[in-house]
Amino acid sequence: MTDARKVRWIVRLGVWLIRALASTWRMETIGGEPLAEARRAGERVIFALWHGELLPLLWHQRGENVAIVISDHRDGEIIARIAESLGYATVRGSSSKGGSRALIGLMREITAGRDGAITPDGPRGPARVFAPGAAIAAFRTGARIAPIRAQASRSWRLRSWDRFLIPKPFARVRVSFGPLTPVNAASARDAAEQAAHLQAVLDAVPGS
Repeated sequence: MTDARKVRWIVRLGVWLIRALASTWRMETIGGEPLAEARRAGERVIFALWHGELLPLLWHQRGENVAIVISDHRDGEIIARIAESLGYATVRGSSSKGGSRALIGLMREITAGRDGAITPDGPRGPARVFAPGAAIAAFRTGARIAPIRAQASRSWRLRSWDRFLIPKPFARVRVSFGPLTPVNAASARDAAEQAAHLQAVLDAVPGS
């Protein structure tokens, strides 16, 4: 079996397993009204989420016209295909640097009318350290940062750098939003310097 065929089978199995598992979760949303108001007003946002909480948040925002940055490493291929099956547009590459191909692609998607999503500590860590890409994208597009976190009443944790969270069947999954945060800066460099502040905003949101 070729590598490409293996990936297709893994993706099909992964999508089926995720849908079967996630359909049992009891979802609860906290603090989502400002996001709903922004969307009704036609404003775009950039979701900032820690890589370890990616799975339940992918499920929560499925079908919501979101473009997400996914690693262009081989393991990212599987995640990208799964995200696409849930209705996401995917932009491949790292968003950690302001001039990266992925960040430019994300800004194009936002300009075209999608919300964006970035794991600012991905794709390789260090865990829960906010790289400047999201701040630069927000500065250049005018989109506000939407901090989003997830908690699960029962879960598994992978032994990975991000301690990847997988809620167990029938777990109560709480998705919490922080305040929509603008990046007011005079330049991309100034925007990048706000990464520490945005990290504090994201860390203040209840998560796992």
